[in-house]
Amino acid sequence: MTDDLTDESWRQNLEGRFDERLGPVRTQDWWTGLPPRRCPGWTADAMLTSLPLPNLATCTRDEVRAYFDNGWTLTELLFSGLIGEEAFYRPPYHHLRHPMVFYYCHPPALYVNKLRVAGLIPAPLNPWFERIFETGVDEMRWDDMSKNAMRWPAFDEAYGYRKAVYELVRNVIDNHPGLAEGHPPITQNDPLWALFMGFEHERIHLETSSVLIHELPLRLVRRPEGWAPLHPSTAAPAAYPPVPGRDYPELALLPLGAARLLLGKPADWPSYGWDNEYGRRGVDVQPFRAGRCLVSNGEFWQFVADGGYREREWWSDTGWSWRTYRNIKWPTFWVPDGPAGSHRFRLRTLFEEVDMRWDWPAEVNWHEASAYCAWLGARLGQPCRLPSEAEHNALRDPVDTVADDPVMTASGATLMHEHGLNLNLGCGSSSPVTNSKPTAKGFHDVFGNLWQWLGDPFNPLPGAQVHPYYDDFSSPCYDGEHQMILGGSWISTGDEASVWSRFHFRPHFFQHAGFRVVQAAHDGGAVRPDAAGAPGRAYESAEVTNEYLLLHYGSPQEQMPHESGPRDACQFPLRSARWLMDGARELGIGGGRALDVGCAVGGASFELARMYDEVLGIDLSRSFIDAAGTLREKGALEYSCRDEGELGHALQARVDPAIDRSRVAFRQADACSLPAELMDYDAVLLANLLCRLPSPKSLLGRLGGPRGLVRTGGVVAILSPYTWLEQFTPRGAWLGGYMDGERAVRSADALKALLDADGFELRREAEIPLVIREHARKYQYIVTHAMLWQRVR
Repeated sequence: MTDDLTDESWRQNLEGRFDERLGPVRTQDWWTGLPPRRCPGWTADAMLTSLPLPNLATCTRDEVRAYFDNGWTLTELLFSGLIGEEAFYRPPYHHLRHPMVFYYCHPPALYVNKLRVAGLIPAPLNPWFERIFETGVDEMRWDDMSKNAMRWPAFDEAYGYRKAVYELVRNVIDNHPGLAEGHPPITQNDPLWALFMGFEHERIHLETSSVLIHELPLRLVRRPEGWAPLHPSTAAPAAYPPVPGRDYPELALLPLGAARLLLGKPADWPSYGWDNEYGRRGVDVQPFRAGRCLVSNGEFWQFVADGGYREREWWSDTGWSWRTYRNIKWPTFWVPDGPAGSHRFRLRTLFEEVDMRWDWPAEVNWHEASAYCAWLGARLGQPCRLPSEAEHNALRDPVDTVADDPVMTASGATLMHEHGLNLNLGCGSSSPVTNSKPTAKGFHDVFGNLWQWLGDPFNPLPGAQVHPYYDDFSSPCYDGEHQMILGGSWISTGDEASVWSRFHFRPHFFQHAGFRVVQAAHDGGAVRPDAAGAPGRAYESAEVTNEYLLLHYGSPQEQMPHESGPRDACQFPLRSARWLMDGARELGIGGGRALDVGCAVGGASFELARMYDEVLGIDLSRSFIDAAGTLREKGALEYSCRDEGELGHALQARVDPAIDRSRVAFRQADACSLPAELMDYDAVLLANLLCRLPSPKSLLGRLGGPRGLVRTGGVVAILSPYTWLEQFTPRGAWLGGYMDGERAVRSADALKALLDADGFELRREAEIPLVIREHARKYQYIVTHAMLWQRVR
């Protein structure tokens, strides 16, 4: 970590009015809900811990109110550890997340938005806040940086918003008849599901916010009074060099036999669950050996001292690219405590530095964990790797009743002291890897202490369905680019701490996560999304990039060499951009800024630069953005046109010299989670995109409203063939193409209803064909439905 930021534009948010208010000691008016000492979960040890996860079959109104207050105040207690205005507005060192002010207001904004969706409240509270604080950042890569240049609301505005949302949510809890005494079980079909969704979403961000605080400079943080204390083991001095068996436990691999397991949370289990937890998968687990404990700092120190961060052979291609980009030489939260090469370190905890704890688990990302496993396998002479989801489940004790899910029956303090689990905020840090009570099979920390990286990319269980209140919670991440984590950490609370929890992050991200080693000659049955079909990988191959370069830059004769073919369907990206510009001219508007979402290799983006002074092209595919960037820089790019099998011929993609390429920029980003600073474009193009998104409504919802992509008076062109496939879009997120009872739901009608309601008027409509050449004798012929909309309010 470093305290240097080359882009200082974020400092525009520092007003100098709030440093005293945000000083090391918070006054009573800091709390927008209950202060910690009056909050449910306050213990006799003068700390605030997490309450148990509510049982939705039996919870009383008082219990629901207490759980809400507990989560709300835990968030504010965590944020009271930030010192000064800078701590709220300074981006993290990697620039890959928003500043902390976003996470201060993001959970309240989701409460409002989801309560509205469920019909529990009638109207927005602050439409501007509910737009800018709605969507977080899911960075594509470690070098895909948002420069955090946007102007955020001042702290007093953010504080006032939290205070208003607290009262709004309390009013729902206090008055909704569904929480009356003797209420029936609250299920996924109940509008109150949205209320509990808000509770658990806030608890997710209690943890993710703590990760970002963990990454801030120490001068900007302090341990708040009432926050759970560090584990008592921090009092012991650190030894150098660490000795196995004395300073940390030696590696012990315990054998497990073959087993048949059934994964997935039962639909009638009486607690809130996220969509990815449901569904069922039967798995046959082959015999394997697994580490009795999580890999400790002492064990990982051996990897560091042996030059593990210098040796390319232990790392995947992507992992090595991350390591070299960051120039990292040891784990991120290890702090050098001696001259280079001495391998002496201290340990950064959430709010302070302490002597290195060799027997605590190593907190690393997936790339580091995988490299360690490769290194260890070479030392042991037998292959080592991360566990699969199935193997992690094989380590667990059986779950038959609610009592077998400890977080449903015990607070964090009780879990720590009576159940031997470092979970649910019973402690304010990690703990020794042998400290927890082992499972019946002899494994420590199967739950708690740190999350555990797995070998499986994030994937849905068969039968899982998106929930209509949050249809893009999980599905955008079933892309082969997010790795699963299981087991929860010391700060995981509520559903995150449940035995049913399934979470994920990009492999370069940090999330209070460590790992356990598995030794086996097989892959453990790890579930891997189809490399050709996963949305995150479908457009990354050289073959597909070549196909799109032909589509965007090939002549009609190159795209369709057969005179009998539909050459009028060629050059679709250029014709899409021209159709938008023609419509804008007819409306008497033009010039300014344009946004091309789903720009692929950039043909339409460059065409838009004939009219617009500034054009930004955005796409999910790194390969596409790299190709478009090369064309922007050089004006030309060689590629191959496929003829038959492995045969092809060389072509050159060229940008028309009459186009000013400097007007165009390209950026990798997810269309379902566009950066908040993108707004007020004169023209937006969405061409052949909607039916390849996991959540089309997420993009459509960004077009209008406060901080909408389209300025009032601007236009958006939407061209889509409505080719809905569950491979790309979960059925519950389709705009149309299905029966609702006896009524046929059509995508065009749904689009018109959505955009009409969001302040747009339809100005132009057409059928625009396109042809995609696969090889010399195979072509896709598609007809898109094109609509040009103007924002009128």
